[in-house]
Amino acid sequence: MEFFIPGNILQIMEKLNENGFEAYIVGGCVRDHIIGNVPKDYDITTSASPDEIKECLSGYNIIDTGIKHGTVTVVSDGENVEITTYRIDGEYTDHRHPEAVIFSKKLSDDLSRRDFTVNAMAYNKKTGLVDIFGGQKDIAEKKIRCVGEPEKRFDEDALRIMRALRFSSELGFDIDEKTSEAIFKMKHLLKNVSAERISKELLLLLSGKSPCKVLEHYHEVFEVFVPEIAPCVGFDQRSKYHAYDVWGHIAHAVENSAPMPDVRLALFFHDIGKPECFRMDENGRGHFKGHEKISAEIASKVLKRMKFPKDTVERIEKLIRYHYFTPINERKFVRRLISKLGQEDFFLLMEVMKGDNQAKHSFCSERVKTIDDMAETAKDIIAEEQCFKVTDLAVSGNDMLAMGIKGAEIGQTLKALLEAVMNEEADNDRESLIEYASKYIQENFS
Repeated sequence: MEFFIPGNILQIMEKLNENGFEAYIVGGCVRDHIIGNVPKDYDITTSASPDEIKECLSGYNIIDTGIKHGTVTVVSDGENVEITTYRIDGEYTDHRHPEAVIFSKKLSDDLSRRDFTVNAMAYNKKTGLVDIFGGQKDIAEKKIRCVGEPEKRFDEDALRIMRALRFSSELGFDIDEKTSEAIFKMKHLLKNVSAERISKELLLLLSGKSPCKVLEHYHEVFEVFVPEIAPCVGFDQRSKYHAYDVWGHIAHAVENSAPMPDVRLALFFHDIGKPECFRMDENGRGHFKGHEKISAEIASKVLKRMKFPKDTVERIEKLIRYHYFTPINERKFVRRLISKLGQEDFFLLMEVMKGDNQAKHSFCSERVKTIDDMAETAKDIIAEEQCFKVTDLAVSGNDMLAMGIKGAEIGQTLKALLEAVMNEEADNDRESLIEYASKYIQENFS
């Protein structure tokens, strides 16, 4: 088996070889080659120590990112390439990082410390593929399996629990039985992992091609850092629209949506408030009045706790608040929605709504056509450069001042003008708006 190695990566490996050191590409790039995916980046492992790496590559821009643990980052053709010395990890006391590392001259030592068999393979042109833990076989069987004893791997670094789930979602692989058992047994160790690291893995997991089965089967793991999920699991919606319990619906909605991070993150939380507002009528049918508001509030609280950026929190909250309405493809309605949400968030909302409806009984998917039509209408409206906000109006505050009003009256009048344009009661041209404003001022401020 021969892999394509980019010229800049090959050049680094050859320089290490010329100085008497072994060098291999390792980890995810090898896995991706075998699967048939294009690697996002290339990592190199070598028998050279960090100082020897720097000496061999003295002509490069070198960044000492993790030199204590044997990692040197080399900038090559504008790309950051991580080069790590073969090493044996010392004791892990915080369930995240080794207290110390011991540099080695044996590739097998380095591969032995890695998380999963599919990530514990190395390759160079001279030796070919080095696969001492059966990673290639696990790829063929579409399996995520820990290197060595799963409990030991997760005890060393609890983030590996989330990485196992993430790789299962991204690659569409099942998780090996022993590895799965260890995930459930060791899940509490995720409390030792920073919110930022868990958030990053969660977003990658949600954006994968097969998140549904991971979310459904491993809900107890997600409950460690989002306990608000627990009431949703097994909660019968008693609704003619729904084929799954609340958590099952959420899981299917995530997978049935466009693989866009904000869309999938919104769907992860979009119905999380349902159990809190459940009401059953005299016919035994369930109702969830106001669940979008409660779900948005829960999402905002959890996302802040998980250290997501402020703009992400605000966007997700907005998408959830607006996700629950009957789609209407009317220009007036679409224009108003664009005005409230902004163009970018309008189109994200359409994707959220599609994912939501495609996770219900099949007749609900009929709404998807209307949602797609709304998106096309929005594109037409935007192309026509129509008015969506006060600053788009053909008049300004100075025009209102000239008409004899001031202070709060100006803002109120401009808002009324925008409403008139949105409702097609006035055209967005100066003459029409001045005429409309004159009548409005006379009726409200005279």
